[in-house]
Formats: sequence, structure tokens, C-alpha cells
Amino acid sequence: MRKFHILGLLFLIYIQSFAQTSDTRVITTAVPFLLISPDARAAGLGDQGVASTPDAYSQFWNASKYAFAEEKFGIGVSYTPYLSKIINDINLLYLTHYSKITDRSAYSISIRYFGLGEINLTDINGEDVGVVKPNEFAIDLAYGMQLSPNYSMAVALRFISSDLKLETSQSDATAAKNVAVDISGFYQSDEIDLGEANGRYRLGFNIMNMGPKIKYYKSSEGDFMPTNLKLGGQFDYMMDSYNTVSFGLELNKLLVPTPPVRDNTGKILEGKDDNVGWMQGIFQSFVDAPGGIQEELKEFIWIAGVEYSYMDAFKFRAGYFHESEIKGKRKYLNLGAGFKYNFAVLDISYLFSMSKLKTPLDGTMRFSVSFFLDKNRPQSQNEK
Repeated sequence: MRKFHILGLLFLIYIQSFAQTSDTRVITTAVPFLLISPDARAAGLGDQGVASTPDAYSQFWNASKYAFAEEKFGIGVSYTPYLSKIINDINLLYLTHYSKITDRSAYSISIRYFGLGEINLTDINGEDVGVVKPNEFAIDLAYGMQLSPNYSMAVALRFISSDLKLETSQSDATAAKNVAVDISGFYQSDEIDLGEANGRYRLGFNIMNMGPKIKYYKSSEGDFMPTNLKLGGQFDYMMDSYNTVSFGLELNKLLVPTPPVRDNTGKILEGKDDNVGWMQGIFQSFVDAPGGIQEELKEFIWIAGVEYSYMDAFKFRAGYFHESEIKGKRKYLNLGAGFKYNFAVLDISYLFSMSKLKTPLDGTMRFSVSFFLDKNRPQSQNEK
């Protein structure tokens, strides 16, 4: 039986995001599932969350937000079907938890599992030889604390396993494993008097998935992790004690070298050599685009979103995601809503592709549920 693996399957799964043509220069990485937005609230805002208010899913977006969480304890569970218009057994499952240690600090942990469905194997004669279920998962642990009344930072440690090789009689199916680190910060202002209304702004950053290259199947050379920079801001316009409208803007950039332009012999014609270490690759990613500063600017993804909240019990959201034509062509509109009842929150979102190149989540309805407990919450007169 021949040796074979499913890197080709990965290509099929992520082809919407990473397909390259003669007029595109898409940056590719290993384990791209680490960049899939796991929760419906952030998805409803166009896949942004680095500077939004703290919630159970802040672990993915910006763990330093937990230090400002009002509730002492939270759990979140979400389910995201992937490529649902093509196949029904590829999905992302996400479980997250945070707990306040003190009023100024918190720890958090999360698990995400990306299942690639079942694959029926046959030999060269077409005979069935079994079924495999390739998958990837990551486990995160983070700690954050307020460094001042308005600013916090956090560090997250991530363990990643990418089990994509198909086991045969001539080869094993050892999963590729790696570790990565996030460093994030969050600023939340005091309320600002705007005359007839009040306001508040928040700023956030997160440098995600920093770590060495991940190596598949004992290869001598590894593949870059999807190191990503997120910068964002959000402003709350508090019309009164019941109604608030929030406006958010976020920029994302992969901190991975841009592939250079080469001739048929492999000689670099434009750009810089992308065969560098992961740390050098982070800094090089800002100055190595073959098209110069104009192409560097096109490597930034921008996302805009708005959220209306009524008494913090009902929320309606909309967001727009924009990626350059030569860097992936993803453009889509998200709509979403959130409902809060007692200690539970339900969020939903739906994605509309705005590009000829459809995204893997086009037409997908996403759900996420959060539960919050606050043992130190003061009792009301009715509860006493």
C-alpha cells in the first residue's frame, strides 16, 4: 500500500482562503484552523473582538479583557459547521472558561477541536481498508491582570496538535505538535460626559500564535504558524440607561513572510527570501512584500462592526470583513443577535459572502451559548 497523507485535503478545505492565481500573492501557513472565529457574537460583528466588551469567549480574541469582566465566573460553548454547503461532518467545537482570581486578575482555559470528518480508505484495487477521522485541536491557558484601573495585559500559552496523516501499513500517523504564545493588552476608559449622553472607548491588541515552525511527519523543515496581529478599537454611545450603540473597527495582519517572486530556477526576482526563522519572519513580514509599501498595506484586513444593545438583554449586530483581492479576496457581511436571560446568553450569527470567491462559512448559521455566575453579587431586596 502506498504512503499518503492529507495535506491535499487541507488544501481542499481551505482553498477558498488560500487559493493562488497568477495575480494573487496569498500568504499560507500551517494549522489555519487557529484563525477561525469560534463564537457567534464576534462573528456577528464581522469576526472582530479584540476591543469589544469582555465575554466568555475573550480567550480567543484578547485574554486581557477578562480582568475587566463584571461576572466572577463564565463558561462558553460554541459549534461552527464548516463548508456546510459541501459536506456536513466538518466542524469546529469550542469550550472556554474563565474565573476571576481577584477583582483585578483572572485565569482562563479553552479547548477547540476541528474535526475534518470521516475519510474512507481504499487500496489500489478499490478494496476498503478502513475509515480515519483526521482532526486538529488546541488547548489554551491564560492569565491576565489589570496594571492600572484602565489597562490590563495577559499572556496565553497554547498547545497544538495537528493529526492529518493517514495511517498505512508502511507509515504511522504521528500528529504534528507545537506550542505557541499570545501577548495581549486592553484599555477601557472611564465614562465620558457627552452632554445628553455618555460614552466610553476601548482599545485592544493581540499578537497571536507566536511560536516555532510546526513540523509534520519528522520533516527537516517546518511550516510557519499563523502568527497574527490584531489591533482594534470600540466606542460606546450610551443614549440613556436602556439603549447603547457601539461602533468597532479592527485591523488584522499575518506576521508571516510574503512569498517572493521567483523565476523558473528558483532565483528571487522580487521580495525577500521567505526561508527564515519564525522570529525573523515576524519582523520581516512588515517589509518583504514584492510590491513594496502598497502591497504591505494590502496585507491588512479591516473589519467594521456595529452593535445595538437594549438593557443588555437584547442585542443586534452587523459587521463587514474586507480582504484585498490579491491576498485572499474574502469579503463578507455578518448579521447577528444576542439574547440574555438571567445567567445565560445565546448568540447567533449568519454570514453573507460579498465576493465571487465564496468563503467556507458562506450561508452558515452559528450558535454560541454562555453561562455566567457571580457568587459575590449583592442580593436585591426581592432575593433577601
